Amino acid sequence: MVSDYSQYAWLIPLFPLLAFLALTAMGRQMKEAGIYFSIIAMLASFIVALLIFVERLGGNVEGYTWDKLDWLRVGDITLNMGFEVTNLNSLMLVIVTLVSLLVNVYSKGYMKDDERIHVFFSYVALFSFSMLGLVISENMLELYIFWELVGVCSFLLVGFWYFKPEARAAAKKAFIVTRVGDVGLFIGILLLFWHMPGHSLDFSSIHNAFSTGKIDPSTTTWIAILIFIGAIGKSGQFPLHTWLPDAMEGPTPISALIHAATMVAAGVYLVARTFDIFHASSDALLVVAYVGGFTALFAATIGVAQNDIKRILAYSTVSQLGYMMMALGMGVSYASGMFHLFTHAFFKALLFLGAGSVIHAVHTQDINEMGGLSRKMKITTWTFAIGSLALSGIPPFSGFWSKDLILSEAYEHNKLLFWAGLIAAFFTAFYMARLFFLVFMGSPSKKHHAAAADGSDHTHSAHHEPHESPATMTTPLVILAVLAVVAGFVNTPMNEWFSHWLTGEDHAEPVNWFILILSTLTGLLGIGLGYLMYLKRSVPRDVVSGKLPGLHTLVYRKYFIDEAYDGILVKPLRGMGYILELIDIYIIDGIVRLSAYAVVSLGRLGARLQNGQLQTYGVITILGMLILALAIAGRRFIHAE
Repeated sequence: MVSDYSQYAWLIPLFPLLAFLALTAMGRQMKEAGIYFSIIAMLASFIVALLIFVERLGGNVEGYTWDKLDWLRVGDITLNMGFEVTNLNSLMLVIVTLVSLLVNVYSKGYMKDDERIHVFFSYVALFSFSMLGLVISENMLELYIFWELVGVCSFLLVGFWYFKPEARAAAKKAFIVTRVGDVGLFIGILLLFWHMPGHSLDFSSIHNAFSTGKIDPSTTTWIAILIFIGAIGKSGQFPLHTWLPDAMEGPTPISALIHAATMVAAGVYLVARTFDIFHASSDALLVVAYVGGFTALFAATIGVAQNDIKRILAYSTVSQLGYMMMALGMGVSYASGMFHLFTHAFFKALLFLGAGSVIHAVHTQDINEMGGLSRKMKITTWTFAIGSLALSGIPPFSGFWSKDLILSEAYEHNKLLFWAGLIAAFFTAFYMARLFFLVFMGSPSKKHHAAAADGSDHTHSAHHEPHESPATMTTPLVILAVLAVVAGFVNTPMNEWFSHWLTGEDHAEPVNWFILILSTLTGLLGIGLGYLMYLKRSVPRDVVSGKLPGLHTLVYRKYFIDEAYDGILVKPLRGMGYILELIDIYIIDGIVRLSAYAVVSLGRLGARLQNGQLQTYGVITILGMLILALAIAGRRFIHAE
């Protein structure tokens, strides 16, 4: 069956591109109209994406590829540009357009007092165009171009409040750290181009080449690992995870858009899109699985000790992306990893937007300065609670179904990764319980009235009581909360429809009730401990930090990874840069300036001598004769010796 709507997939990234061009061209002149124009553009993209997605649900619909644009010809090699629609990227199109649409609506209320709101919406539109272009790319080179555009947009959005030194530093850090991963991806693409039959880079040719074993196994492993390095950078996997928590310096809607549902998911999508390469190398899959499993546990432990509401969610994102990578590395299929990406997009966007609603009300990001908000922010409280339960893996919320699928696969294929994932699930439930009880329950903090005019993530500075956010902000919360409840039911142990639809293969296994029960009890145990420590307070908060202060400091300081990078890489490279700068200024430029000075000085001397005075010429002549006589006499004296 041929898809009727897939041929119009090129319209999906076109609409936000037009919004970006319009906002850039008109600027402040369409400040209010530009907001609605951007929202309407994303709505149009979402409608087209939804039509394609729904059509692909109705049976065996063939993939659609259009690659008629000859972009570059070099000898006998032609590089084409086009777009491709499959079940995998039709799912991503719906996720990206829906979350982008809701973030646009939310931002209308959140950013309403910002003087550069038109610039903000233009950046969001450009990012949406870049991400959607990445999703429908027909070959690896085209994907890489959009991949870099996404990185540029992240730099612009994280550093949107450029007047804050922290935002500028975070934007530069995000750009530089992700570039490290991008170099790996670029080398991987070059290696792939060199070894592919006919130097083809389109995904269909890649599938045929690696599924039939046409590429040498060792070469396959190198290509897969280099591609994964690119995914490590974008998806914040250890050791290139440090940029993602710092990126919380950007406006909260950007945290929801880029660092919850879209940009960081690009790395997971890349591995899934090139899964044929990874599947052909068991060593590469092992690397993916262990990096993902370690990242999931590593980031979860850091989230326990953080006090900034957005940084807690940021480390949660790193941890959940680790789960996705671990699932992909199991090698069963990419269905479980993509299923968790699907559910995570909704509940993590919900949590970030909920955090923005809280920050909008209390003007601080420190959870220790909050409390009792449930009395005055009921919609935010209930929706945030749903997102927290989904993230904690409590049934029947969506995160339970996707996380348990990953844990079930890990239990069957790698017990070490299973226990790492289960322990990470406990820490996840605990730090979300800690966050929820400190922010929404208990007594209101005396610091609620303190306005954060020193640059916390908000656009208002008025002193007032906490209150519920406007409808433009709460409506996206309600929609995402509904999705966080129902999204998981597309793939349950009793009905694995999603996995079969996504991959075209049947991966059904007997329901492992032991894993379901153990995972649920683990989540409930984490929530229960959080309840006893931060709401009932029957367990002292400093039960760990008081007895093991060194361990608490280690986790609170994020295992000193940033300090290690600063001491091992940043300072030496910066020192080398200063030395090279001095060489450039005083030696390279010095020689150039000295040469110029010598020529100019000689010219000035010549100008002074040629002054038209007879006595001057006579003196010069006499001096010249003396010098000549001395030279002749000296020469004879030397020969006489």
